Amino acid sequence: MLIRNLLILVLVLLYFVGGAQSILVEETELYRDDVLPRIDIFLPADSLDWLYDSDNLQSNIPLHATFVFDNGAVNDTIENIGFRLRGNTSRNADKKSFKVDLNAFVKGQTYYGVEKINLNGQHNDPTISRAKLCSYLGEEMELVYMRTNHVELYINGAYHGLYTNVEHIDERFVEKRFEYPSGNLYKCLYPADLNYKSDNPDAYKQIINGRRAYDLKTNTEEDNYEDLAEFIDILNNSSSQDLPCSLEKVFNVDRYLKYIVFDILTGNWDGPIYNKNNFYLYFDLSTERFEYIPYDLDNTLGIDWLNKDWGTRNMYAWSHSDEDRPLYSKILEVPEYRARFSYYMEEALIDVYESSEFEIIIDEIIAQIESSVDDDQFYTLDYGFDVQDFLDAFSESLPYFQTDYGVLDFISKRREECFDQLDSDYNASPIISNLNYNIPVNGEMLYVQGTIVDDGFINQVEICFTTPGGQENCFQMWDDGNHEDANANDGIFGSDGMLIDIKGKYSFYLQVEDNNGKEQRYPRCEDKVIHVNESNFDLRINEFMAKNDASFFDEADEADDWIELYNNSSNVIYLEGLYLSDNSDKPFKYRLSDIVIVPGLYKVFWADNDPEQGINHMPFKLSGSDGFVGLYRKNAEGAAVVIDQITYGAQETDISFARIPNGTGPFELSKPTPGYFNEALSLISDNQQQTELSVFPNPSNGEIQLEVERTNQNVSVIVYNSLGQKVNTMDIRGGVRHNMTLEATGLYYITFKVEGKLLTTQKLVVSK
Repeated sequence: MLIRNLLILVLVLLYFVGGAQSILVEETELYRDDVLPRIDIFLPADSLDWLYDSDNLQSNIPLHATFVFDNGAVNDTIENIGFRLRGNTSRNADKKSFKVDLNAFVKGQTYYGVEKINLNGQHNDPTISRAKLCSYLGEEMELVYMRTNHVELYINGAYHGLYTNVEHIDERFVEKRFEYPSGNLYKCLYPADLNYKSDNPDAYKQIINGRRAYDLKTNTEEDNYEDLAEFIDILNNSSSQDLPCSLEKVFNVDRYLKYIVFDILTGNWDGPIYNKNNFYLYFDLSTERFEYIPYDLDNTLGIDWLNKDWGTRNMYAWSHSDEDRPLYSKILEVPEYRARFSYYMEEALIDVYESSEFEIIIDEIIAQIESSVDDDQFYTLDYGFDVQDFLDAFSESLPYFQTDYGVLDFISKRREECFDQLDSDYNASPIISNLNYNIPVNGEMLYVQGTIVDDGFINQVEICFTTPGGQENCFQMWDDGNHEDANANDGIFGSDGMLIDIKGKYSFYLQVEDNNGKEQRYPRCEDKVIHVNESNFDLRINEFMAKNDASFFDEADEADDWIELYNNSSNVIYLEGLYLSDNSDKPFKYRLSDIVIVPGLYKVFWADNDPEQGINHMPFKLSGSDGFVGLYRKNAEGAAVVIDQITYGAQETDISFARIPNGTGPFELSKPTPGYFNEALSLISDNQQQTELSVFPNPSNGEIQLEVERTNQNVSVIVYNSLGQKVNTMDIRGGVRHNMTLEATGLYYITFKVEGKLLTTQKLVVSK
């Protein structure tokens, strides 16, 4: 018998920088399923004739049309939308499927936040409801799912039948579910088996049947498949022993194990496990891992075209018997993953996959749509379905090739078989996910949050920290109501936390042991590392440009908006856990990565709404008129703390807005100097009065010379390595060359100060 113990490690009820965005999405008027909306499409009669012409069935050309949506609560009309056929086999069906492309002719046009609407005829499914029922199961299992409801479709005033309105998967879809919506989104179609081809990313751009099997839907101009190639390489070429450490860095294995359960319980043979088809992979930039998303779920819950019995098939041998499916087979070869899959399967069978639960939903569906099916003349055309078939198909098989099971029959048989097939002694290790944490400044508390499930009981939970001095301290978590753990014996564990009293590098991990002696560590193969700043660190928004036409180009040779940060203090500053935003109401738009800025150094970030280009590219652009730039951190309660901010007016092309004097003064128009000392427009003409400082050769073998010209003052030189650690100091006099030796290879930052005031910082590369 399954005994579940859900432990949520909460030190206080916080928001943390390590947390992932919720994958559950609220319903909108467009996807309400308590009413039956009507969608009208109006287009010229000759356009409709063209659409149905046999010569045009494979065309994706959108035709100009008008879209009207009415669900009783809202009645909206949108002009100038695109309307076309969609799907694969459904294009040849008598009951077609359609795509409404809201932004085909009006850039950026959306309706309730979506750009495209899929109207699926479900001509193979006599219930017209299997996709809807799969969405219900995905929601109950807290997976990424497509919002789905039924709608009545009218074209030019004529009723064209009952359809499912299935959410389109694109950048709008992912932005509602993941922190950064600008990662690579791949639509994976037959034969997308995820087998290794080559270490050349372009090998996965192979054209099959006129399109790519791994079809990149976002960031198409870059067309960079490196992330997919790395994932497939690790999946196929790692040993069973090495796979957990390597794969979990690039793929959300834990969530995918739940998706294996989902695909088996829904009989989704048309996905990657059997038919190497019909799924998406999204590279989530906030975690740098791929996420799996199934789609096109009408041929499920007992629909079969391959003459297989999906109701009884062994769940541990569910993939294709003659072809390798590494996403399934390689993962289940790992004993720990097989045990975890077994746990998730048993959990689903008990909690959500029960015929009686589906009967309630099905009764509601029948009451809502039966009359609409009865009036649907297109429903009968492909197979001769009638309204009695519609009613019977929920509970029993029908005398058609593909309808071996009724929906409830399939659920009952699949549930029975899964219980019989389930490993009786799987004994899963504690499952730890969603490790979240705040990044404090010196003098604040460090809090950690995680979620643990287990098939037994938890004996002990510890969080172990290592301080900058190398000392490890472990703290036990409690569920007694006295350690920031909410109520006693409620499954929420906490501790008094750890006071941060030294700036620098900290690392930590979570260690859990259950009553069966199974242990789990998270992160699995390495500690989580954070860097703590001084409480009064002086980091400034020093310069930005909101109308860059030709003054400064990124590594892709694009002239985009940019923001420059400047370390105005005498200490190194760590950027991890800080945020930049163009909206004061949304301060956490872009989380900065683990970058160090030494005193006097600058860091430029691109405001180009293109984070896929790299860690310094942000998911927003700046306004060229009235706008805002804010720099924030989160305090221990999850609230935004302003570090620096500027509200500005209309900007000029190729002229920046910068602090004058550099780092301290008010903002004014400036010659653009990204990464360098700011200059007012009035001072551009002559720089001869400035002190000249030299470090050479650069790059160097470690033997360097330092020289200061045009000053008789003594200059202090401080050398930092790439981690911000001070490695050397020297006082030098102007006009004299001084020698310095740096032993280790790598990147260095050399700062020059006069009487404690920073002159400049220069980079140096040592290579031997």
